[in-house]
Amino acid sequence: MKENPVILVVEDDDAVRQGIVDALTFAGYEVLSAADGREGMQLALRASYQLMLLDLVMPHHSGFEVLEALRKDRPGQPVIILSARGEESDRVRGLTMGADDYVVKPFSVRELLARVDAVLRRSSERIVGDQCYVFSGGEADFSRRELRMQDGSRLKISERESDLLKYLVANRGRAVSREELLQQVWRIDPKHIETRTIDMHIAHLREKLGADGQKVLLTVRGKGYMVGE
Repeated sequence: MKENPVILVVEDDDAVRQGIVDALTFAGYEVLSAADGREGMQLALRASYQLMLLDLVMPHHSGFEVLEALRKDRPGQPVIILSARGEESDRVRGLTMGADDYVVKPFSVRELLARVDAVLRRSSERIVGDQCYVFSGGEADFSRRELRMQDGSRLKISERESDLLKYLVANRGRAVSREELLQQVWRIDPKHIETRTIDMHIAHLREKLGADGQKVLLTVRGKGYMVGE
């Protein structure tokens, strides 16, 4: 059974933050929270979570500063901005910097939960991508978790191998770091963890992909892995 999504709430207003935490917890989510920009920045970059609810105006670091750091360190991380600022320029800036949605205070719990559900659903679809990925030697069928090769042979891949390949395919065009893969595919915090599990899964996938394995799954020195074009 998959764990409930973890949501990080970064909000400096105690009453607003507690209200959001209570509503999300009651709805079945696991919740992390931060009371200012400094704590929010630390959790944003170090914790394992699927969605962040982010205030813009906070002590120590603004929401825009947190978004800027996320764009460099954890690109693709789903974020909903929560702010009393309703100006179009702020909305455009936040969305341009990578936020997935923008909710202006005051908002109802019902609206917030609907926005949370929508962003989580879109981000899940974004990670899953198409159910098939065609490469030079065949295709990967993610729904069946198998590789269908041009010679007619079929190879089963594990759920983790399938999720790993799906994530790399969904993020084609850029190198994905081991830390990001641990966060987004394994759902674990990579800080202070020494593990070769990513490299082992890549090696197993390359072996199953056969002669095209090295071309399909590229190693980008110092950056991570990506799928070949």
